[in-house]
Amino acid sequence: MAKPEQEPKTSTSAAFAAQICNHLTAVFAAPTSTPPPLTVLVEEISAAASRGGKIFVYGVGREGLMLKALCMRLFHLGLSAHCVFDMTTPPITSPDLLIASAGPGGFSTVDAICGVARDGGARVVVLTGQPELGSSVKYASVVAHIPAQTMADDRVDGSGSGRALLPMGSVYEGAMFVLFEMVVYELGEVMGRSPEEIRSRHTNLE
Repeated sequence: MAKPEQEPKTSTSAAFAAQICNHLTAVFAAPTSTPPPLTVLVEEISAAASRGGKIFVYGVGREGLMLKALCMRLFHLGLSAHCVFDMTTPPITSPDLLIASAGPGGFSTVDAICGVARDGGARVVVLTGQPELGSSVKYASVVAHIPAQTMADDRVDGSGSGRALLPMGSVYEGAMFVLFEMVVYELGEVMGRSPEEIRSRHTNLE
């Protein structure tokens, strides 16, 4: 006996996708207490590259995954880019730049890594959704404010009722991905990297 045809789910998927995209668009339309994070990152990475510095990234959980994706693209742009705790990570010194994320304002490991970077003479960019709170910003040479929901404010009414389409830190983490794509595009323009040159650095060990 033939199975009945199922209703297409395209409309539901499109509706969810539209809601998510609207959430992320709103992040970049919101005012920030610091210069726009796109400006901060492009300027800091470009400056580090011009002085021969290396770029290091660090974050915890899903924030860390977004930063690893950025690190990969920075390598494709021809920069010396490294994820903290990788086996091949070199020491950080004065020409270098650390980009760290503390969405809710602070994490003990982020604080520790930023402290080591500052002691080594490197500049530190701290990405956060809570620039006025938390412990990590005190280690920052410059703060990049991403005005998005994090686990610090995902239940501001204290009720915790209902299911959010983007729970906990998902808005912040999604905004990180979008921001980093813009950063890579802008850096490619600033540094004069062609698509062919960027593509040539992609691994063939797959």
